[in-house]
Amino acid sequence: MAYDERTEGLAERAAKGDTAALNELLRVIEPDVLRHCSRFLPCRQDAEEACQDALMQVARNIGRFEGRSRFSTWLHVVVANSARSTYRSLKRRSVEQVGELPQQRPDPHRTSVIAGSRVDILDAMEDLERRKPDLIEALVLRDVSQLEYSEIAQQLNLPLGTVKSRIHEARKQFRQSLGDDYS
Repeated sequence: MAYDERTEGLAERAAKGDTAALNELLRVIEPDVLRHCSRFLPCRQDAEEACQDALMQVARNIGRFEGRSRFSTWLHVVVANSARSTYRSLKRRSVEQVGELPQQRPDPHRTSVIAGSRVDILDAMEDLERRKPDLIEALVLRDVSQLEYSEIAQQLNLPLGTVKSRIHEARKQFRQSLGDDYS
């Protein structure tokens, strides 16, 4: 999600309370937000739910965007958090409806390899977030949002070396969570 100066300007104006700028900003970013949510969530309806949640979060919290980093960087965090939140919500609903989640991996005959892998990855992300919450944000910004290390350091307000160390440790923990199938 890289945006031109016009979009960055819309974000700045929206952050200062310009409602027309906010409405235009939401219209402009919606296709990219949906595309990013689809990277996290294999089912189109789930991705759309996460997209709507992310757009609502942008609308509610745009006043917190201070312009210290690019809007696109700020938006990456909002979208990743929204997709993870939607995933957790779907997982909870599934447990409530079924009673208990199956402990085996998705059936490859009934689930595409990509969708099954994404579910495994989301489970591993949730596990890492629960065990090592300081690591997950840097990992998502680097490996999902594909930000540069320097952008991540700026976004998280951390030294570059700390960011690199967290990402390295997160990847190691992530591989352990996923097991032998992904090593």
